[in-house]
Amino acid sequence: VQLVESGGGLVQAGGSLRLSCTASGLTFSWYSMGWFRQAPGKEREFVAAINRDVISTYYADSVKGRFTISRDNAKNSVHLQMNSLRPEDTAVYFCAADHDTELRTTAPDYDYWGQGTQVTVSS
Repeated sequence: VQLVESGGGLVQAGGSLRLSCTASGLTFSWYSMGWFRQAPGKEREFVAAINRDVISTYYADSVKGRFTISRDNAKNSVHLQMNSLRPEDTAVYFCAADHDTELRTTAPDYDYWGQGTQVTVSS
């Protein structure tokens, strides 16, 4: 199983980025997908999740209204559109796959992880 993130970079506060994650080696449509992030010296935290049927989504309060998660099962991909970025959004962003149908927010519940992509928001 391989999850590969892309789309990170450096952006000014108030700007936007779109992260993508492409999966291989698993039946993508069977998995709920999540995005997490980890800033230096901090624990990995939940950002957003989407269920396998593309019916339900869930967001951390800190990103609600600014970030949008979506997926394309035909392309084995999940995306995170990030708008109105803030310096506190700076972190390495990871996508993850969860075999459970429930949307879960804790990292140990997820089965597979990507290597991460760096997002840096300057003030």
